Amino acid sequence: MRYETLEETVETGMHCAYWAEHTPNVPGVITPEREFTFSEFNGRLNQFARTMIAMGLKPGDSIALIAPNRSEWTEVWFGALRCGLRVTPINFRLQAEEATYIIDDCEARAVIVGGIPESSRQLLSTVPERVTVRLSIDFAAPGFEDYETRISKESPADLENPVLGSWMIYTSGTTGRPKGVYRPNRARAAAGRNRSGGIGGYEPGKDVYLCTGPLYHSAINNMSLHGPLTAGVTLVLMPRFDAEECLRLIERYHITHTHMVPTMFHRLLGLPEQTRQKYDVSSLKQVVHGAAPCPIPIKRAMIEWLGPIILEYFGMTEGVGGATIDSLTWLEKPGSVGLPTSATLMIGDENLHELPAGEAGLVYFSVPEERRFEYFHDKEKTETTFQGEWITLGDIGYLDEDGFLFLTDRSANLIISGGVNIYPAEVDEVLFGHPAVADVATIGVPNEEWGEEVKSVVQLLPTYVPSPELEEDLRTWCRDHLSHYKCPKSVDFVDELPRQDNGKIYKRLLREQYRAQYAG
Repeated sequence: MRYETLEETVETGMHCAYWAEHTPNVPGVITPEREFTFSEFNGRLNQFARTMIAMGLKPGDSIALIAPNRSEWTEVWFGALRCGLRVTPINFRLQAEEATYIIDDCEARAVIVGGIPESSRQLLSTVPERVTVRLSIDFAAPGFEDYETRISKESPADLENPVLGSWMIYTSGTTGRPKGVYRPNRARAAAGRNRSGGIGGYEPGKDVYLCTGPLYHSAINNMSLHGPLTAGVTLVLMPRFDAEECLRLIERYHITHTHMVPTMFHRLLGLPEQTRQKYDVSSLKQVVHGAAPCPIPIKRAMIEWLGPIILEYFGMTEGVGGATIDSLTWLEKPGSVGLPTSATLMIGDENLHELPAGEAGLVYFSVPEERRFEYFHDKEKTETTFQGEWITLGDIGYLDEDGFLFLTDRSANLIISGGVNIYPAEVDEVLFGHPAVADVATIGVPNEEWGEEVKSVVQLLPTYVPSPELEEDLRTWCRDHLSHYKCPKSVDFVDELPRQDNGKIYKRLLREQYRAQYAG
């Protein structure tokens, strides 16, 4: 055998080659269209890596990947990591202008694209000239070679001299243009962290992971792609999330691990009881969730259904964080995101003064030099992000007497009405407990007297119809559970709230929409 231990592969990105030798016939990647064993999958990675080398790319060059969840996505990712490339995944739903901006900003020399909507295909004609390698996965386009035809020309044999690559994921851009979060040694650190199974404590060759979310998102990428495949765990990919299909796949493949966001919990719980009971989900060992706040009633219902197998984490795209909490501990501390995973978390004010237990403030992380990151092409933002060894991205929370972290909101969402701070997440939490509410976002809107007033924008469950009476019922519900100054002065009903794929609501878009209305 070429690789005696998995640790040998950490420095070269050849993790899947190790499993191709030790568990060659175990399924590696399963999609609705294809299924590869680890041996077959490893061969595909080598073919992709050899293609990039043959087409003139060198270690350190950047490639951009634009595609939904599919087997080729995983091939590009792991293939790039064994030939020294820096890969940037891009949301395939972005408009052409948005995607082109990232392609240009990350200095891509190669673009691999597939599965994008027709409205975005104009980006193919606006790709910067520096992009010399252009491959299309599932459609023909001028100037682009067919992905399958091109990689099939190369040998599936392991690379003789693999070089560890890296990756750079862009922030979601909820507060402006997305920025690349770059850390040169990220791949090495992630490989080392995941080689023993990471957060899942996996059993190689036995466990099966279901990827429910988009791989271009940082948390899903790390937990649902890098972690499982590095640890020798079979990966089942969902092209898009569907609640009943999720249950069917869990039963069909005896899924043991998965990652979800609260929106998915909501959709699963929204299925008819007879539908949920139709599928056997007893194979599940762990369901990890994060990326967005989970309402207490929703999480409690999931634990009652699946058992104490739900693990929550708190972190951020920049790779810093955070905290974790298991189900049994959460039931004792409902609403908490857990104990900090290290002693490098602090609650402080804007001047970095530490606050006592129970007092809400900014959540700061201490980042040692070896874990520092930079915002690509934005030295000023990088420098202003760090305050000495500390960083905060605006999350607001507090530590209780036992050291458990509770998040209240983000500073950007804070409503200041009559000089009083109001945290919208607290209002959202209460409204989620109302039987009519499917989704909710509370924001501040202009008020001549108070500066801002509280407005809740609500998406109802299908069995409820918007009405003035229901609006008043929701406001009364809030007054029964909150101080009156925190309660919404008005409630608007919408068919669907704008949510990102990671579950976060685009509150900035809602605020801009309402401010434009009030200005008009």
